[in-house]
Amino acid sequence: MKPTLFVLAAGMGSRYGGLKQLDGLGPNGETIMDYSIFDAIRGGFGKLVFVIRKDFEKDFREKIISKYENHIPVEVVFQDIHNLPEGFTCPEERVKPWGTNHAVLMGKDVIKEPFAVINADDFYGRDSFAVIGKYLSELPEGAKNDYCMVGFRVGNTLSESGSVARGICSTNEAGHLTTVVERTEIMRVDGPVCYKDEKGEWVAVDDNTPVSMNMWGFTPDYFKYSEDYFVEFLKANITNIKAEYFIPLMVNKLINDGTATVKVLDTTSKWFGVTYAADRQSVVDKIQALVDAGEYPAKLF
Repeated sequence: MKPTLFVLAAGMGSRYGGLKQLDGLGPNGETIMDYSIFDAIRGGFGKLVFVIRKDFEKDFREKIISKYENHIPVEVVFQDIHNLPEGFTCPEERVKPWGTNHAVLMGKDVIKEPFAVINADDFYGRDSFAVIGKYLSELPEGAKNDYCMVGFRVGNTLSESGSVARGICSTNEAGHLTTVVERTEIMRVDGPVCYKDEKGEWVAVDDNTPVSMNMWGFTPDYFKYSEDYFVEFLKANITNIKAEYFIPLMVNKLINDGTATVKVLDTTSKWFGVTYAADRQSVVDKIQALVDAGEYPAKLF
């Protein structure tokens, strides 16, 4: 069975401004997402599911989905802060979405096969989709609790315009994830890649240290775990208007409980994205270079 690509496109870039998911960066106005979809199709994915906000559905369908429909089946689901389990009501003052794993939960009724989760506004590269597509498509039918994550090499994920936040990963001898620690400031400091620790001190790490770029692979049993744990999360956080239910929170719980394993898949792909407005031209130039090198056609869809 071909895996599904689940694209998280409900957020707006607070540091960048506007719907960066719809920003044309390729030579013919292609979005970063267009390249992800192109790479996913050639990586063996058989369906697309987008999670978006209802208020930009019309724009999204006209500008984005219409391009893909003749190439791959497409479905859309919606993230809404009021979509909560029975017994919970969203606080009136809350405006922030409930986080990436809440967004993932929105796909539970339309995804019945192994699936990968990605951000809409990150350029992941051809190799990463080939690697995760292969892993998911080779899972035995009915597989459960056997997840994966593409571990990008931290040196391949930096911004030229400032520090970045990344989940720094640790693995065991089997190559399974043991922890993801979110580091909110990572950049090169006098040569080496460093992150700022809890004491405000810079700690150097190897360029090849795997980091999470929110490129996960799951089987459908993940939805039930996520539903159950969301109830626990809300009991503890319903009044905290900034609390978010992130994917690594759920993954760490499943790993620590011994419920699931997460294989960390290495990739040679170089990540890039528009973290800051100043990154935009650099991304345009990098995409053009890949087109010039023959990695992508000048017009994708």
